[in-house]
Amino acid sequence: MAGTSMAAYSSSWSTALLKISPYTFSAIGIAIAIGVSVLGAAWGIYITGSSLIGAAIKAPRITSKNLISVIFCEAVAIYGVIVAIILQTKLESVPSSQIYAAESLRAGYAIFASGIIVGFANLVCGLCVGIIGSSCALSDAQNSSLFVKILVIEIFGSALGLFGVIVGIIMSAQATWPAKSV
Repeated sequence: MAGTSMAAYSSSWSTALLKISPYTFSAIGIAIAIGVSVLGAAWGIYITGSSLIGAAIKAPRITSKNLISVIFCEAVAIYGVIVAIILQTKLESVPSSQIYAAESLRAGYAIFASGIIVGFANLVCGLCVGIIGSSCALSDAQNSSLFVKILVIEIFGSALGLFGVIVGIIMSAQATWPAKSV
């Protein structure tokens, strides 16, 4: 082996990440935005729904008016769907010679980061709204005058998801793909 030379390959994380297509990062970001948002909504509905059913045994009157908490949780999933649609419209076809250009990589990473932020903000928002909705159902079963007061707190918790959507939209504005050469 004295006369042969072997090519040196870098095995760093940065080299590996640069070899992944920006379209893959974009697709993963879009999937995270919708998937994790739906997970947050489902978790919130689970928390709220179980408390609502349990508290309705003592006070059946709370069942219909506390469904607003379930609707707030479902809105979290809708936030994820809306952002996924927005991110999907940011995708553009790029000539194969420019797929790994700096502008393409930046666009792919911007969509990926936007999806992660929206997904995890909505996961936390779904949990927040679910826990507050659970508290709302339990306290409403004890004292009906507390319903509106806790509902206001639940609206503030739901705003966390909107903040994530806004940050995600602002970050996705960085997703500009290279212009096609004519």
